[in-house]
Amino acid sequence: MCGIVGWVDWKRDLSREANTVFDMTRTLTRRGPDDEGIWTAEQVAFGHRRLSIIDLRGGAQPMVVGDSEEPLAVITYGGEIYNFRELRAELALHGHLFRTRSDTEVILRAFLHWGTAAFAKLNGMFAFAIWDIRRRELWLVRDHFGIKPLYYYPTQNGLIFASEPKAILAHPQAVAEVDTSGIAEIFVVASAPTPGHGVYRGLQQVKPGHALKVSESGFRDNLYWSLPTGQVNDGPERATAHVRELLEDIVEHQMMSDVALGGLLSGGLDSSAISALAARKLGTGHRLSTFSVDFPDSAGLSQRNAWHDSHDEPYAREVSSHIGSHHTTVLVKPEDAQKHEEVVLRARDLPGWGEMDISLYLLMEQIRPHATVVLSGEAADEVFGGYPYFHDEHALEFEGFPWMQGRSTPSVLLRDDIERTVQPATYMKERYHEALAEAASFTGESPHDVRLRKIGYLALTRWLPALLDRNRMSMAAGVEARVPYCDHRLVEYVWMLPWNAKNSDGIEKTLLRRAVADLLPRSVFTRRKSAFPANPDVRYQQSLRERVDDLLATPGAPVFELVEPFKVRAFLNDGVPLPSPRSAASQTAGLSFLLNVNQWLQTYRVSIR
Repeated sequence: MCGIVGWVDWKRDLSREANTVFDMTRTLTRRGPDDEGIWTAEQVAFGHRRLSIIDLRGGAQPMVVGDSEEPLAVITYGGEIYNFRELRAELALHGHLFRTRSDTEVILRAFLHWGTAAFAKLNGMFAFAIWDIRRRELWLVRDHFGIKPLYYYPTQNGLIFASEPKAILAHPQAVAEVDTSGIAEIFVVASAPTPGHGVYRGLQQVKPGHALKVSESGFRDNLYWSLPTGQVNDGPERATAHVRELLEDIVEHQMMSDVALGGLLSGGLDSSAISALAARKLGTGHRLSTFSVDFPDSAGLSQRNAWHDSHDEPYAREVSSHIGSHHTTVLVKPEDAQKHEEVVLRARDLPGWGEMDISLYLLMEQIRPHATVVLSGEAADEVFGGYPYFHDEHALEFEGFPWMQGRSTPSVLLRDDIERTVQPATYMKERYHEALAEAASFTGESPHDVRLRKIGYLALTRWLPALLDRNRMSMAAGVEARVPYCDHRLVEYVWMLPWNAKNSDGIEKTLLRRAVADLLPRSVFTRRKSAFPANPDVRYQQSLRERVDDLLATPGAPVFELVEPFKVRAFLNDGVPLPSPRSAASQTAGLSFLLNVNQWLQTYRVSIR
C-alpha cells in the first residue's frame, strides 16, 4: 500500500515546485515507509510514498510509460490489483511490452490500450491518478467501495489531491477550516458519512466507483461501477456452491504478495472463514500467522449486548488450533491506549472512533514485525445482511438510518447557536432520503424485502465506508489490510439474490455459513455476530472521565467553540454514556470522542466558519 499526492495548475510552472510536492509527500511516510519519489512537468506534479508489496525492485513510482521512448502517461498509485496477471497476459497478446512485474505498469498499459474502459476491468482496492500526457488530462480513480481513500481540493487554477487530508493541508493553498456541513458530518452523520464529502471546507473525496476527469475546461465526474439491477434466483445449493467458489478464488488472489502475509482472526464467522481458506491455500508445511486483539481481564469485564455477544479470544484460539495457524494475541492496556492518541488522530486527520481506533492501531503495530499484509473479515455483515439492524423490526420500521434507531448523535451536545445553524435533524433526514433515492428496487419483491434491500444499500454505501476508513490505522502502522468480502464479484452476486437466499430460519448470514461450514469448528459456525470489542477496563473508563472533567475546567478549550459544557456535565451527572458517532453501548466511546474532537481542533488549528 502507498500514499499518493499531486498538483495540477494550468497557470503555473510546477516543474519548479518540487519542494512543495516533497513536503506533501513526506506527510504520508507512514503509509509508505519503504521508498519515495516525485515527478514534475510544466503543469502537473506527482508524489509517491511506497509500501513495497509486489515487485519490490521494479515497482517504483511515480511511473512513466510510453512507446518508442516517448512518454505517454504517468501514474501515482496506491493499492493492489488482484487480477493484474490476467490483464497483463491479455495486454501482452495485444503487443504491449512490460519492463516490470508490477501491477502499477499494468494499470498504465491498460489505460493506454482501453482508455477509461480499463477502470471497470480492475479487480482490487485502489486509488490512483493518471496524467494523460497526450491529452493534458488528469484522471483520479477510486475502487468500487472506496477501500482506498482519495481526496481532492479544487484551487483557483487547478486541483490538489492526496491519499489523506494531511498531505493536502501541507500545501500552501489549502486551509484547515470547517463550516456548517463539516460540523454536521462529524457530529450528525459520522456513522453514515456523505459520499464525496471531505469534512474540511473545500475538501472533497472521489466517490467509490467513480473516476474524476480534470482538464483545463473543468471537472467531470464519471461513474464506472455501481450495484447491478438484475436479480438472480439460484437455489440454495447453487448459491452456496457459487459463493464458496468465489471466496476460494478471491482469497487465492488476495494472498498474492512478495512480503509476509497473515490474517486477522477474531474468532467470529467472517474472519475465521477467511483465515481458514488462506490456511488451506498455503497447504501442508506452511503455517498462516493469525492475530487478534484483547484486553487484560476482558473475559470477566466484557458486557454482552446486541453488537458484542461473547468474548472473542477463546473462539480465536479454537479456530487457530483447528486450522493450524500460528496465533498471536495483542493485549491493549489502558496506559498504552492513551500513549497513542496523537498517532491515531494523525492517521485520520479528523475525529474518529477514539479508543476503538487506538486498539486497532496497536494491533497493527504488533503485527508489523511479522506480516506486512493481512487478510480481514470486514464487510461480510454488509454483504450478507448480518448486523442486528437487519433483523430488528423496530430498526427496519425506523424512518432513518436503521443503526440510529433508539440512539442519539453527538449533535445533542452542540451549543444552541451551532445547533440552530447545523440543524442536525434536518441534515440527517436529508442525507437519509438522498441515500434511499439512490437504491433501486427489484421487480416482484415484497414490501418487506424491498425495505431489506434498501437497508442493504444503506449498509454498503453509508455504513461500510465509515468502517473501511478505519484501515487508516493499519496504514499508520505500515500494514496493508485486504478485504476479501469487498471483491465486487462477490458483492454483485449476493446483492442480486433475494433476501431469503441470504438469511433464513432466523439465522443471520445463512448463505455464508453454509458456504464455509466444512472449514470451521461447530462453535464458530453457530456463533452469533460479535463486533470489534471496546476496551472494558474500568481503569480506562475512569481515566477518560477524569480527563473530560479536566477539559470542562479548562478555560478556552477549543471543543467548547462547538460543544456546550453544561450539556456534557448533564450526561456525566446522570451517569449516562456520552453519545458517540458509532457505538451505542460503549461506556468509553463518547468520552473518547469528545477528547478527540478537542485534540483535533487544537492540533490542526482548525478554523470554524
